Amino acid sequence: MTRKKIEKKLRKNLDKERFRHTVGVMYTAAALAMAHQSDMEQAMYAGLLHDCAKCIPNGEKLQLCEEYGIPVRSSERRCPFLLHAKLGAYFAKHKFKVDDPEILQAIELHTTGKAGMGTLDKIIYIADYIEPNRKEAPNLPEIRKLAFEDLDRAMLQILGDTLDYLKEKGGEQDSMTLQAYEYFHDKLTP
Repeated sequence: MTRKKIEKKLRKNLDKERFRHTVGVMYTAAALAMAHQSDMEQAMYAGLLHDCAKCIPNGEKLQLCEEYGIPVRSSERRCPFLLHAKLGAYFAKHKFKVDDPEILQAIELHTTGKAGMGTLDKIIYIADYIEPNRKEAPNLPEIRKLAFEDLDRAMLQILGDTLDYLKEKGGEQDSMTLQAYEYFHDKLTP
């Protein structure tokens, strides 16, 4: 399915703010792909589809994951909003006919991250955090600059800030996010 057709469908299925965010992530992902000599088309497709399941109510997300045989971790059962990433990857493949495993994985990992992420995974994770419509996030101006210089250092900063925010607010820290943080910390610490 072409990007234009996907955009048209998403415009109907997402609320106005989510669609605006989605387009922002798509173009930010393209810019990051150019800056880091990565595939711009892949980045645009993954950015466009990363939140395609976001506007589904949480209870329905759980129900659909069970229906489609998508594994649900206990932390996702407690925080079902996280499931939009896995469900989004499923929709990208089955509803939007994306068969590129790198795009599907980048969509799946864009909320929690993971140890050993590939370049496209990092681009989508970071683009989701820094896109121009995003206004409130710790260290945002610094991270925006860093993202175009060093994806790994940007990942470490975002993951650390996310974990700090969750700890401060009493939110649950997902084990995959903790493992991703530890991975990038160990990788970048001499």
